[in-house]
Amino acid sequence: MRASRIRRWSGYVVFAILFAVACAFLANWQFSRNEQRSHANALIADNYNAAVVPLADLIEGTSGFDADDEWRPVELTGEYLADEQILARNRSQGGVSAYEALVPFQLDDGRIIIVDRGWVSPGISAERPDAVPAVPTGEITVVARLRPSEALPRSGRTAPEGQVPTIHVPSIAEIVGGETISDVYALMDSEDPAAAERPFAIDEPEQDPGPHLSYAVQWILFAVMGFVFIGYMIRTEIRAGREETEDPDEDDDLDDLDETPRPRKPKKKREKRRDEDMEVEDALLDAL
Repeated sequence: MRASRIRRWSGYVVFAILFAVACAFLANWQFSRNEQRSHANALIADNYNAAVVPLADLIEGTSGFDADDEWRPVELTGEYLADEQILARNRSQGGVSAYEALVPFQLDDGRIIIVDRGWVSPGISAERPDAVPAVPTGEITVVARLRPSEALPRSGRTAPEGQVPTIHVPSIAEIVGGETISDVYALMDSEDPAAAERPFAIDEPEQDPGPHLSYAVQWILFAVMGFVFIGYMIRTEIRAGREETEDPDEDDDLDDLDETPRPRKPKKKREKRRDEDMEVEDALLDAL
């Protein structure tokens, strides 16, 4: 019995350890997510309203974007390549699945950067919006903020001609050709001269820390609670075993009751004999 209990309790402990390892892994993942989110919020706080600088001060050539320059405002001078406008589909903006207008912008030095001019509402057709504001022509000065290229969809989904499923700049650069900067795009803030109509501006990003830190603490508490629960189960079994050992056996009590002496009943035969003797004596006395 003792050996079986030890084996069972060992199984409990092993299960608690495995559960704690899983909780530790998930807690560490949430801590990593929290660090990433904190770093992203710090970039927004430091760079979003920083002073505007020429793009050449931050990027030389067609690559070499520094991730710490995300959200930095830059000044672009050149002209739009209006005929090569591309739409990014399924963008969550304004509570709808919108489109974002991506227009190649050729700088004075000959390089090309993709400018996101803003978003437009979906149209009657599910394939494209009903209308997209016209791109201004001629020499334009654009103030925009740098954003890193997005990843390709993991699902492998595609988009109709003239559209892209995500803002994956290397793929767009292959379509545009030329000296296109391939690892960053520019999110437009303003353009001069301004167009008569422009797409809706994309809102300033929120600096929300998210629930990652609280989730990490919860996973740690779950790991501790696993050991507490296993300890409670083992203690309950030990207590139940002690109570079984200390309780008297009910069968022994019944045996003791059976051994109690019982009073003897008077025998009727003796009483009858004594009555007969008395009658004989009375008869003798009468005869005398």
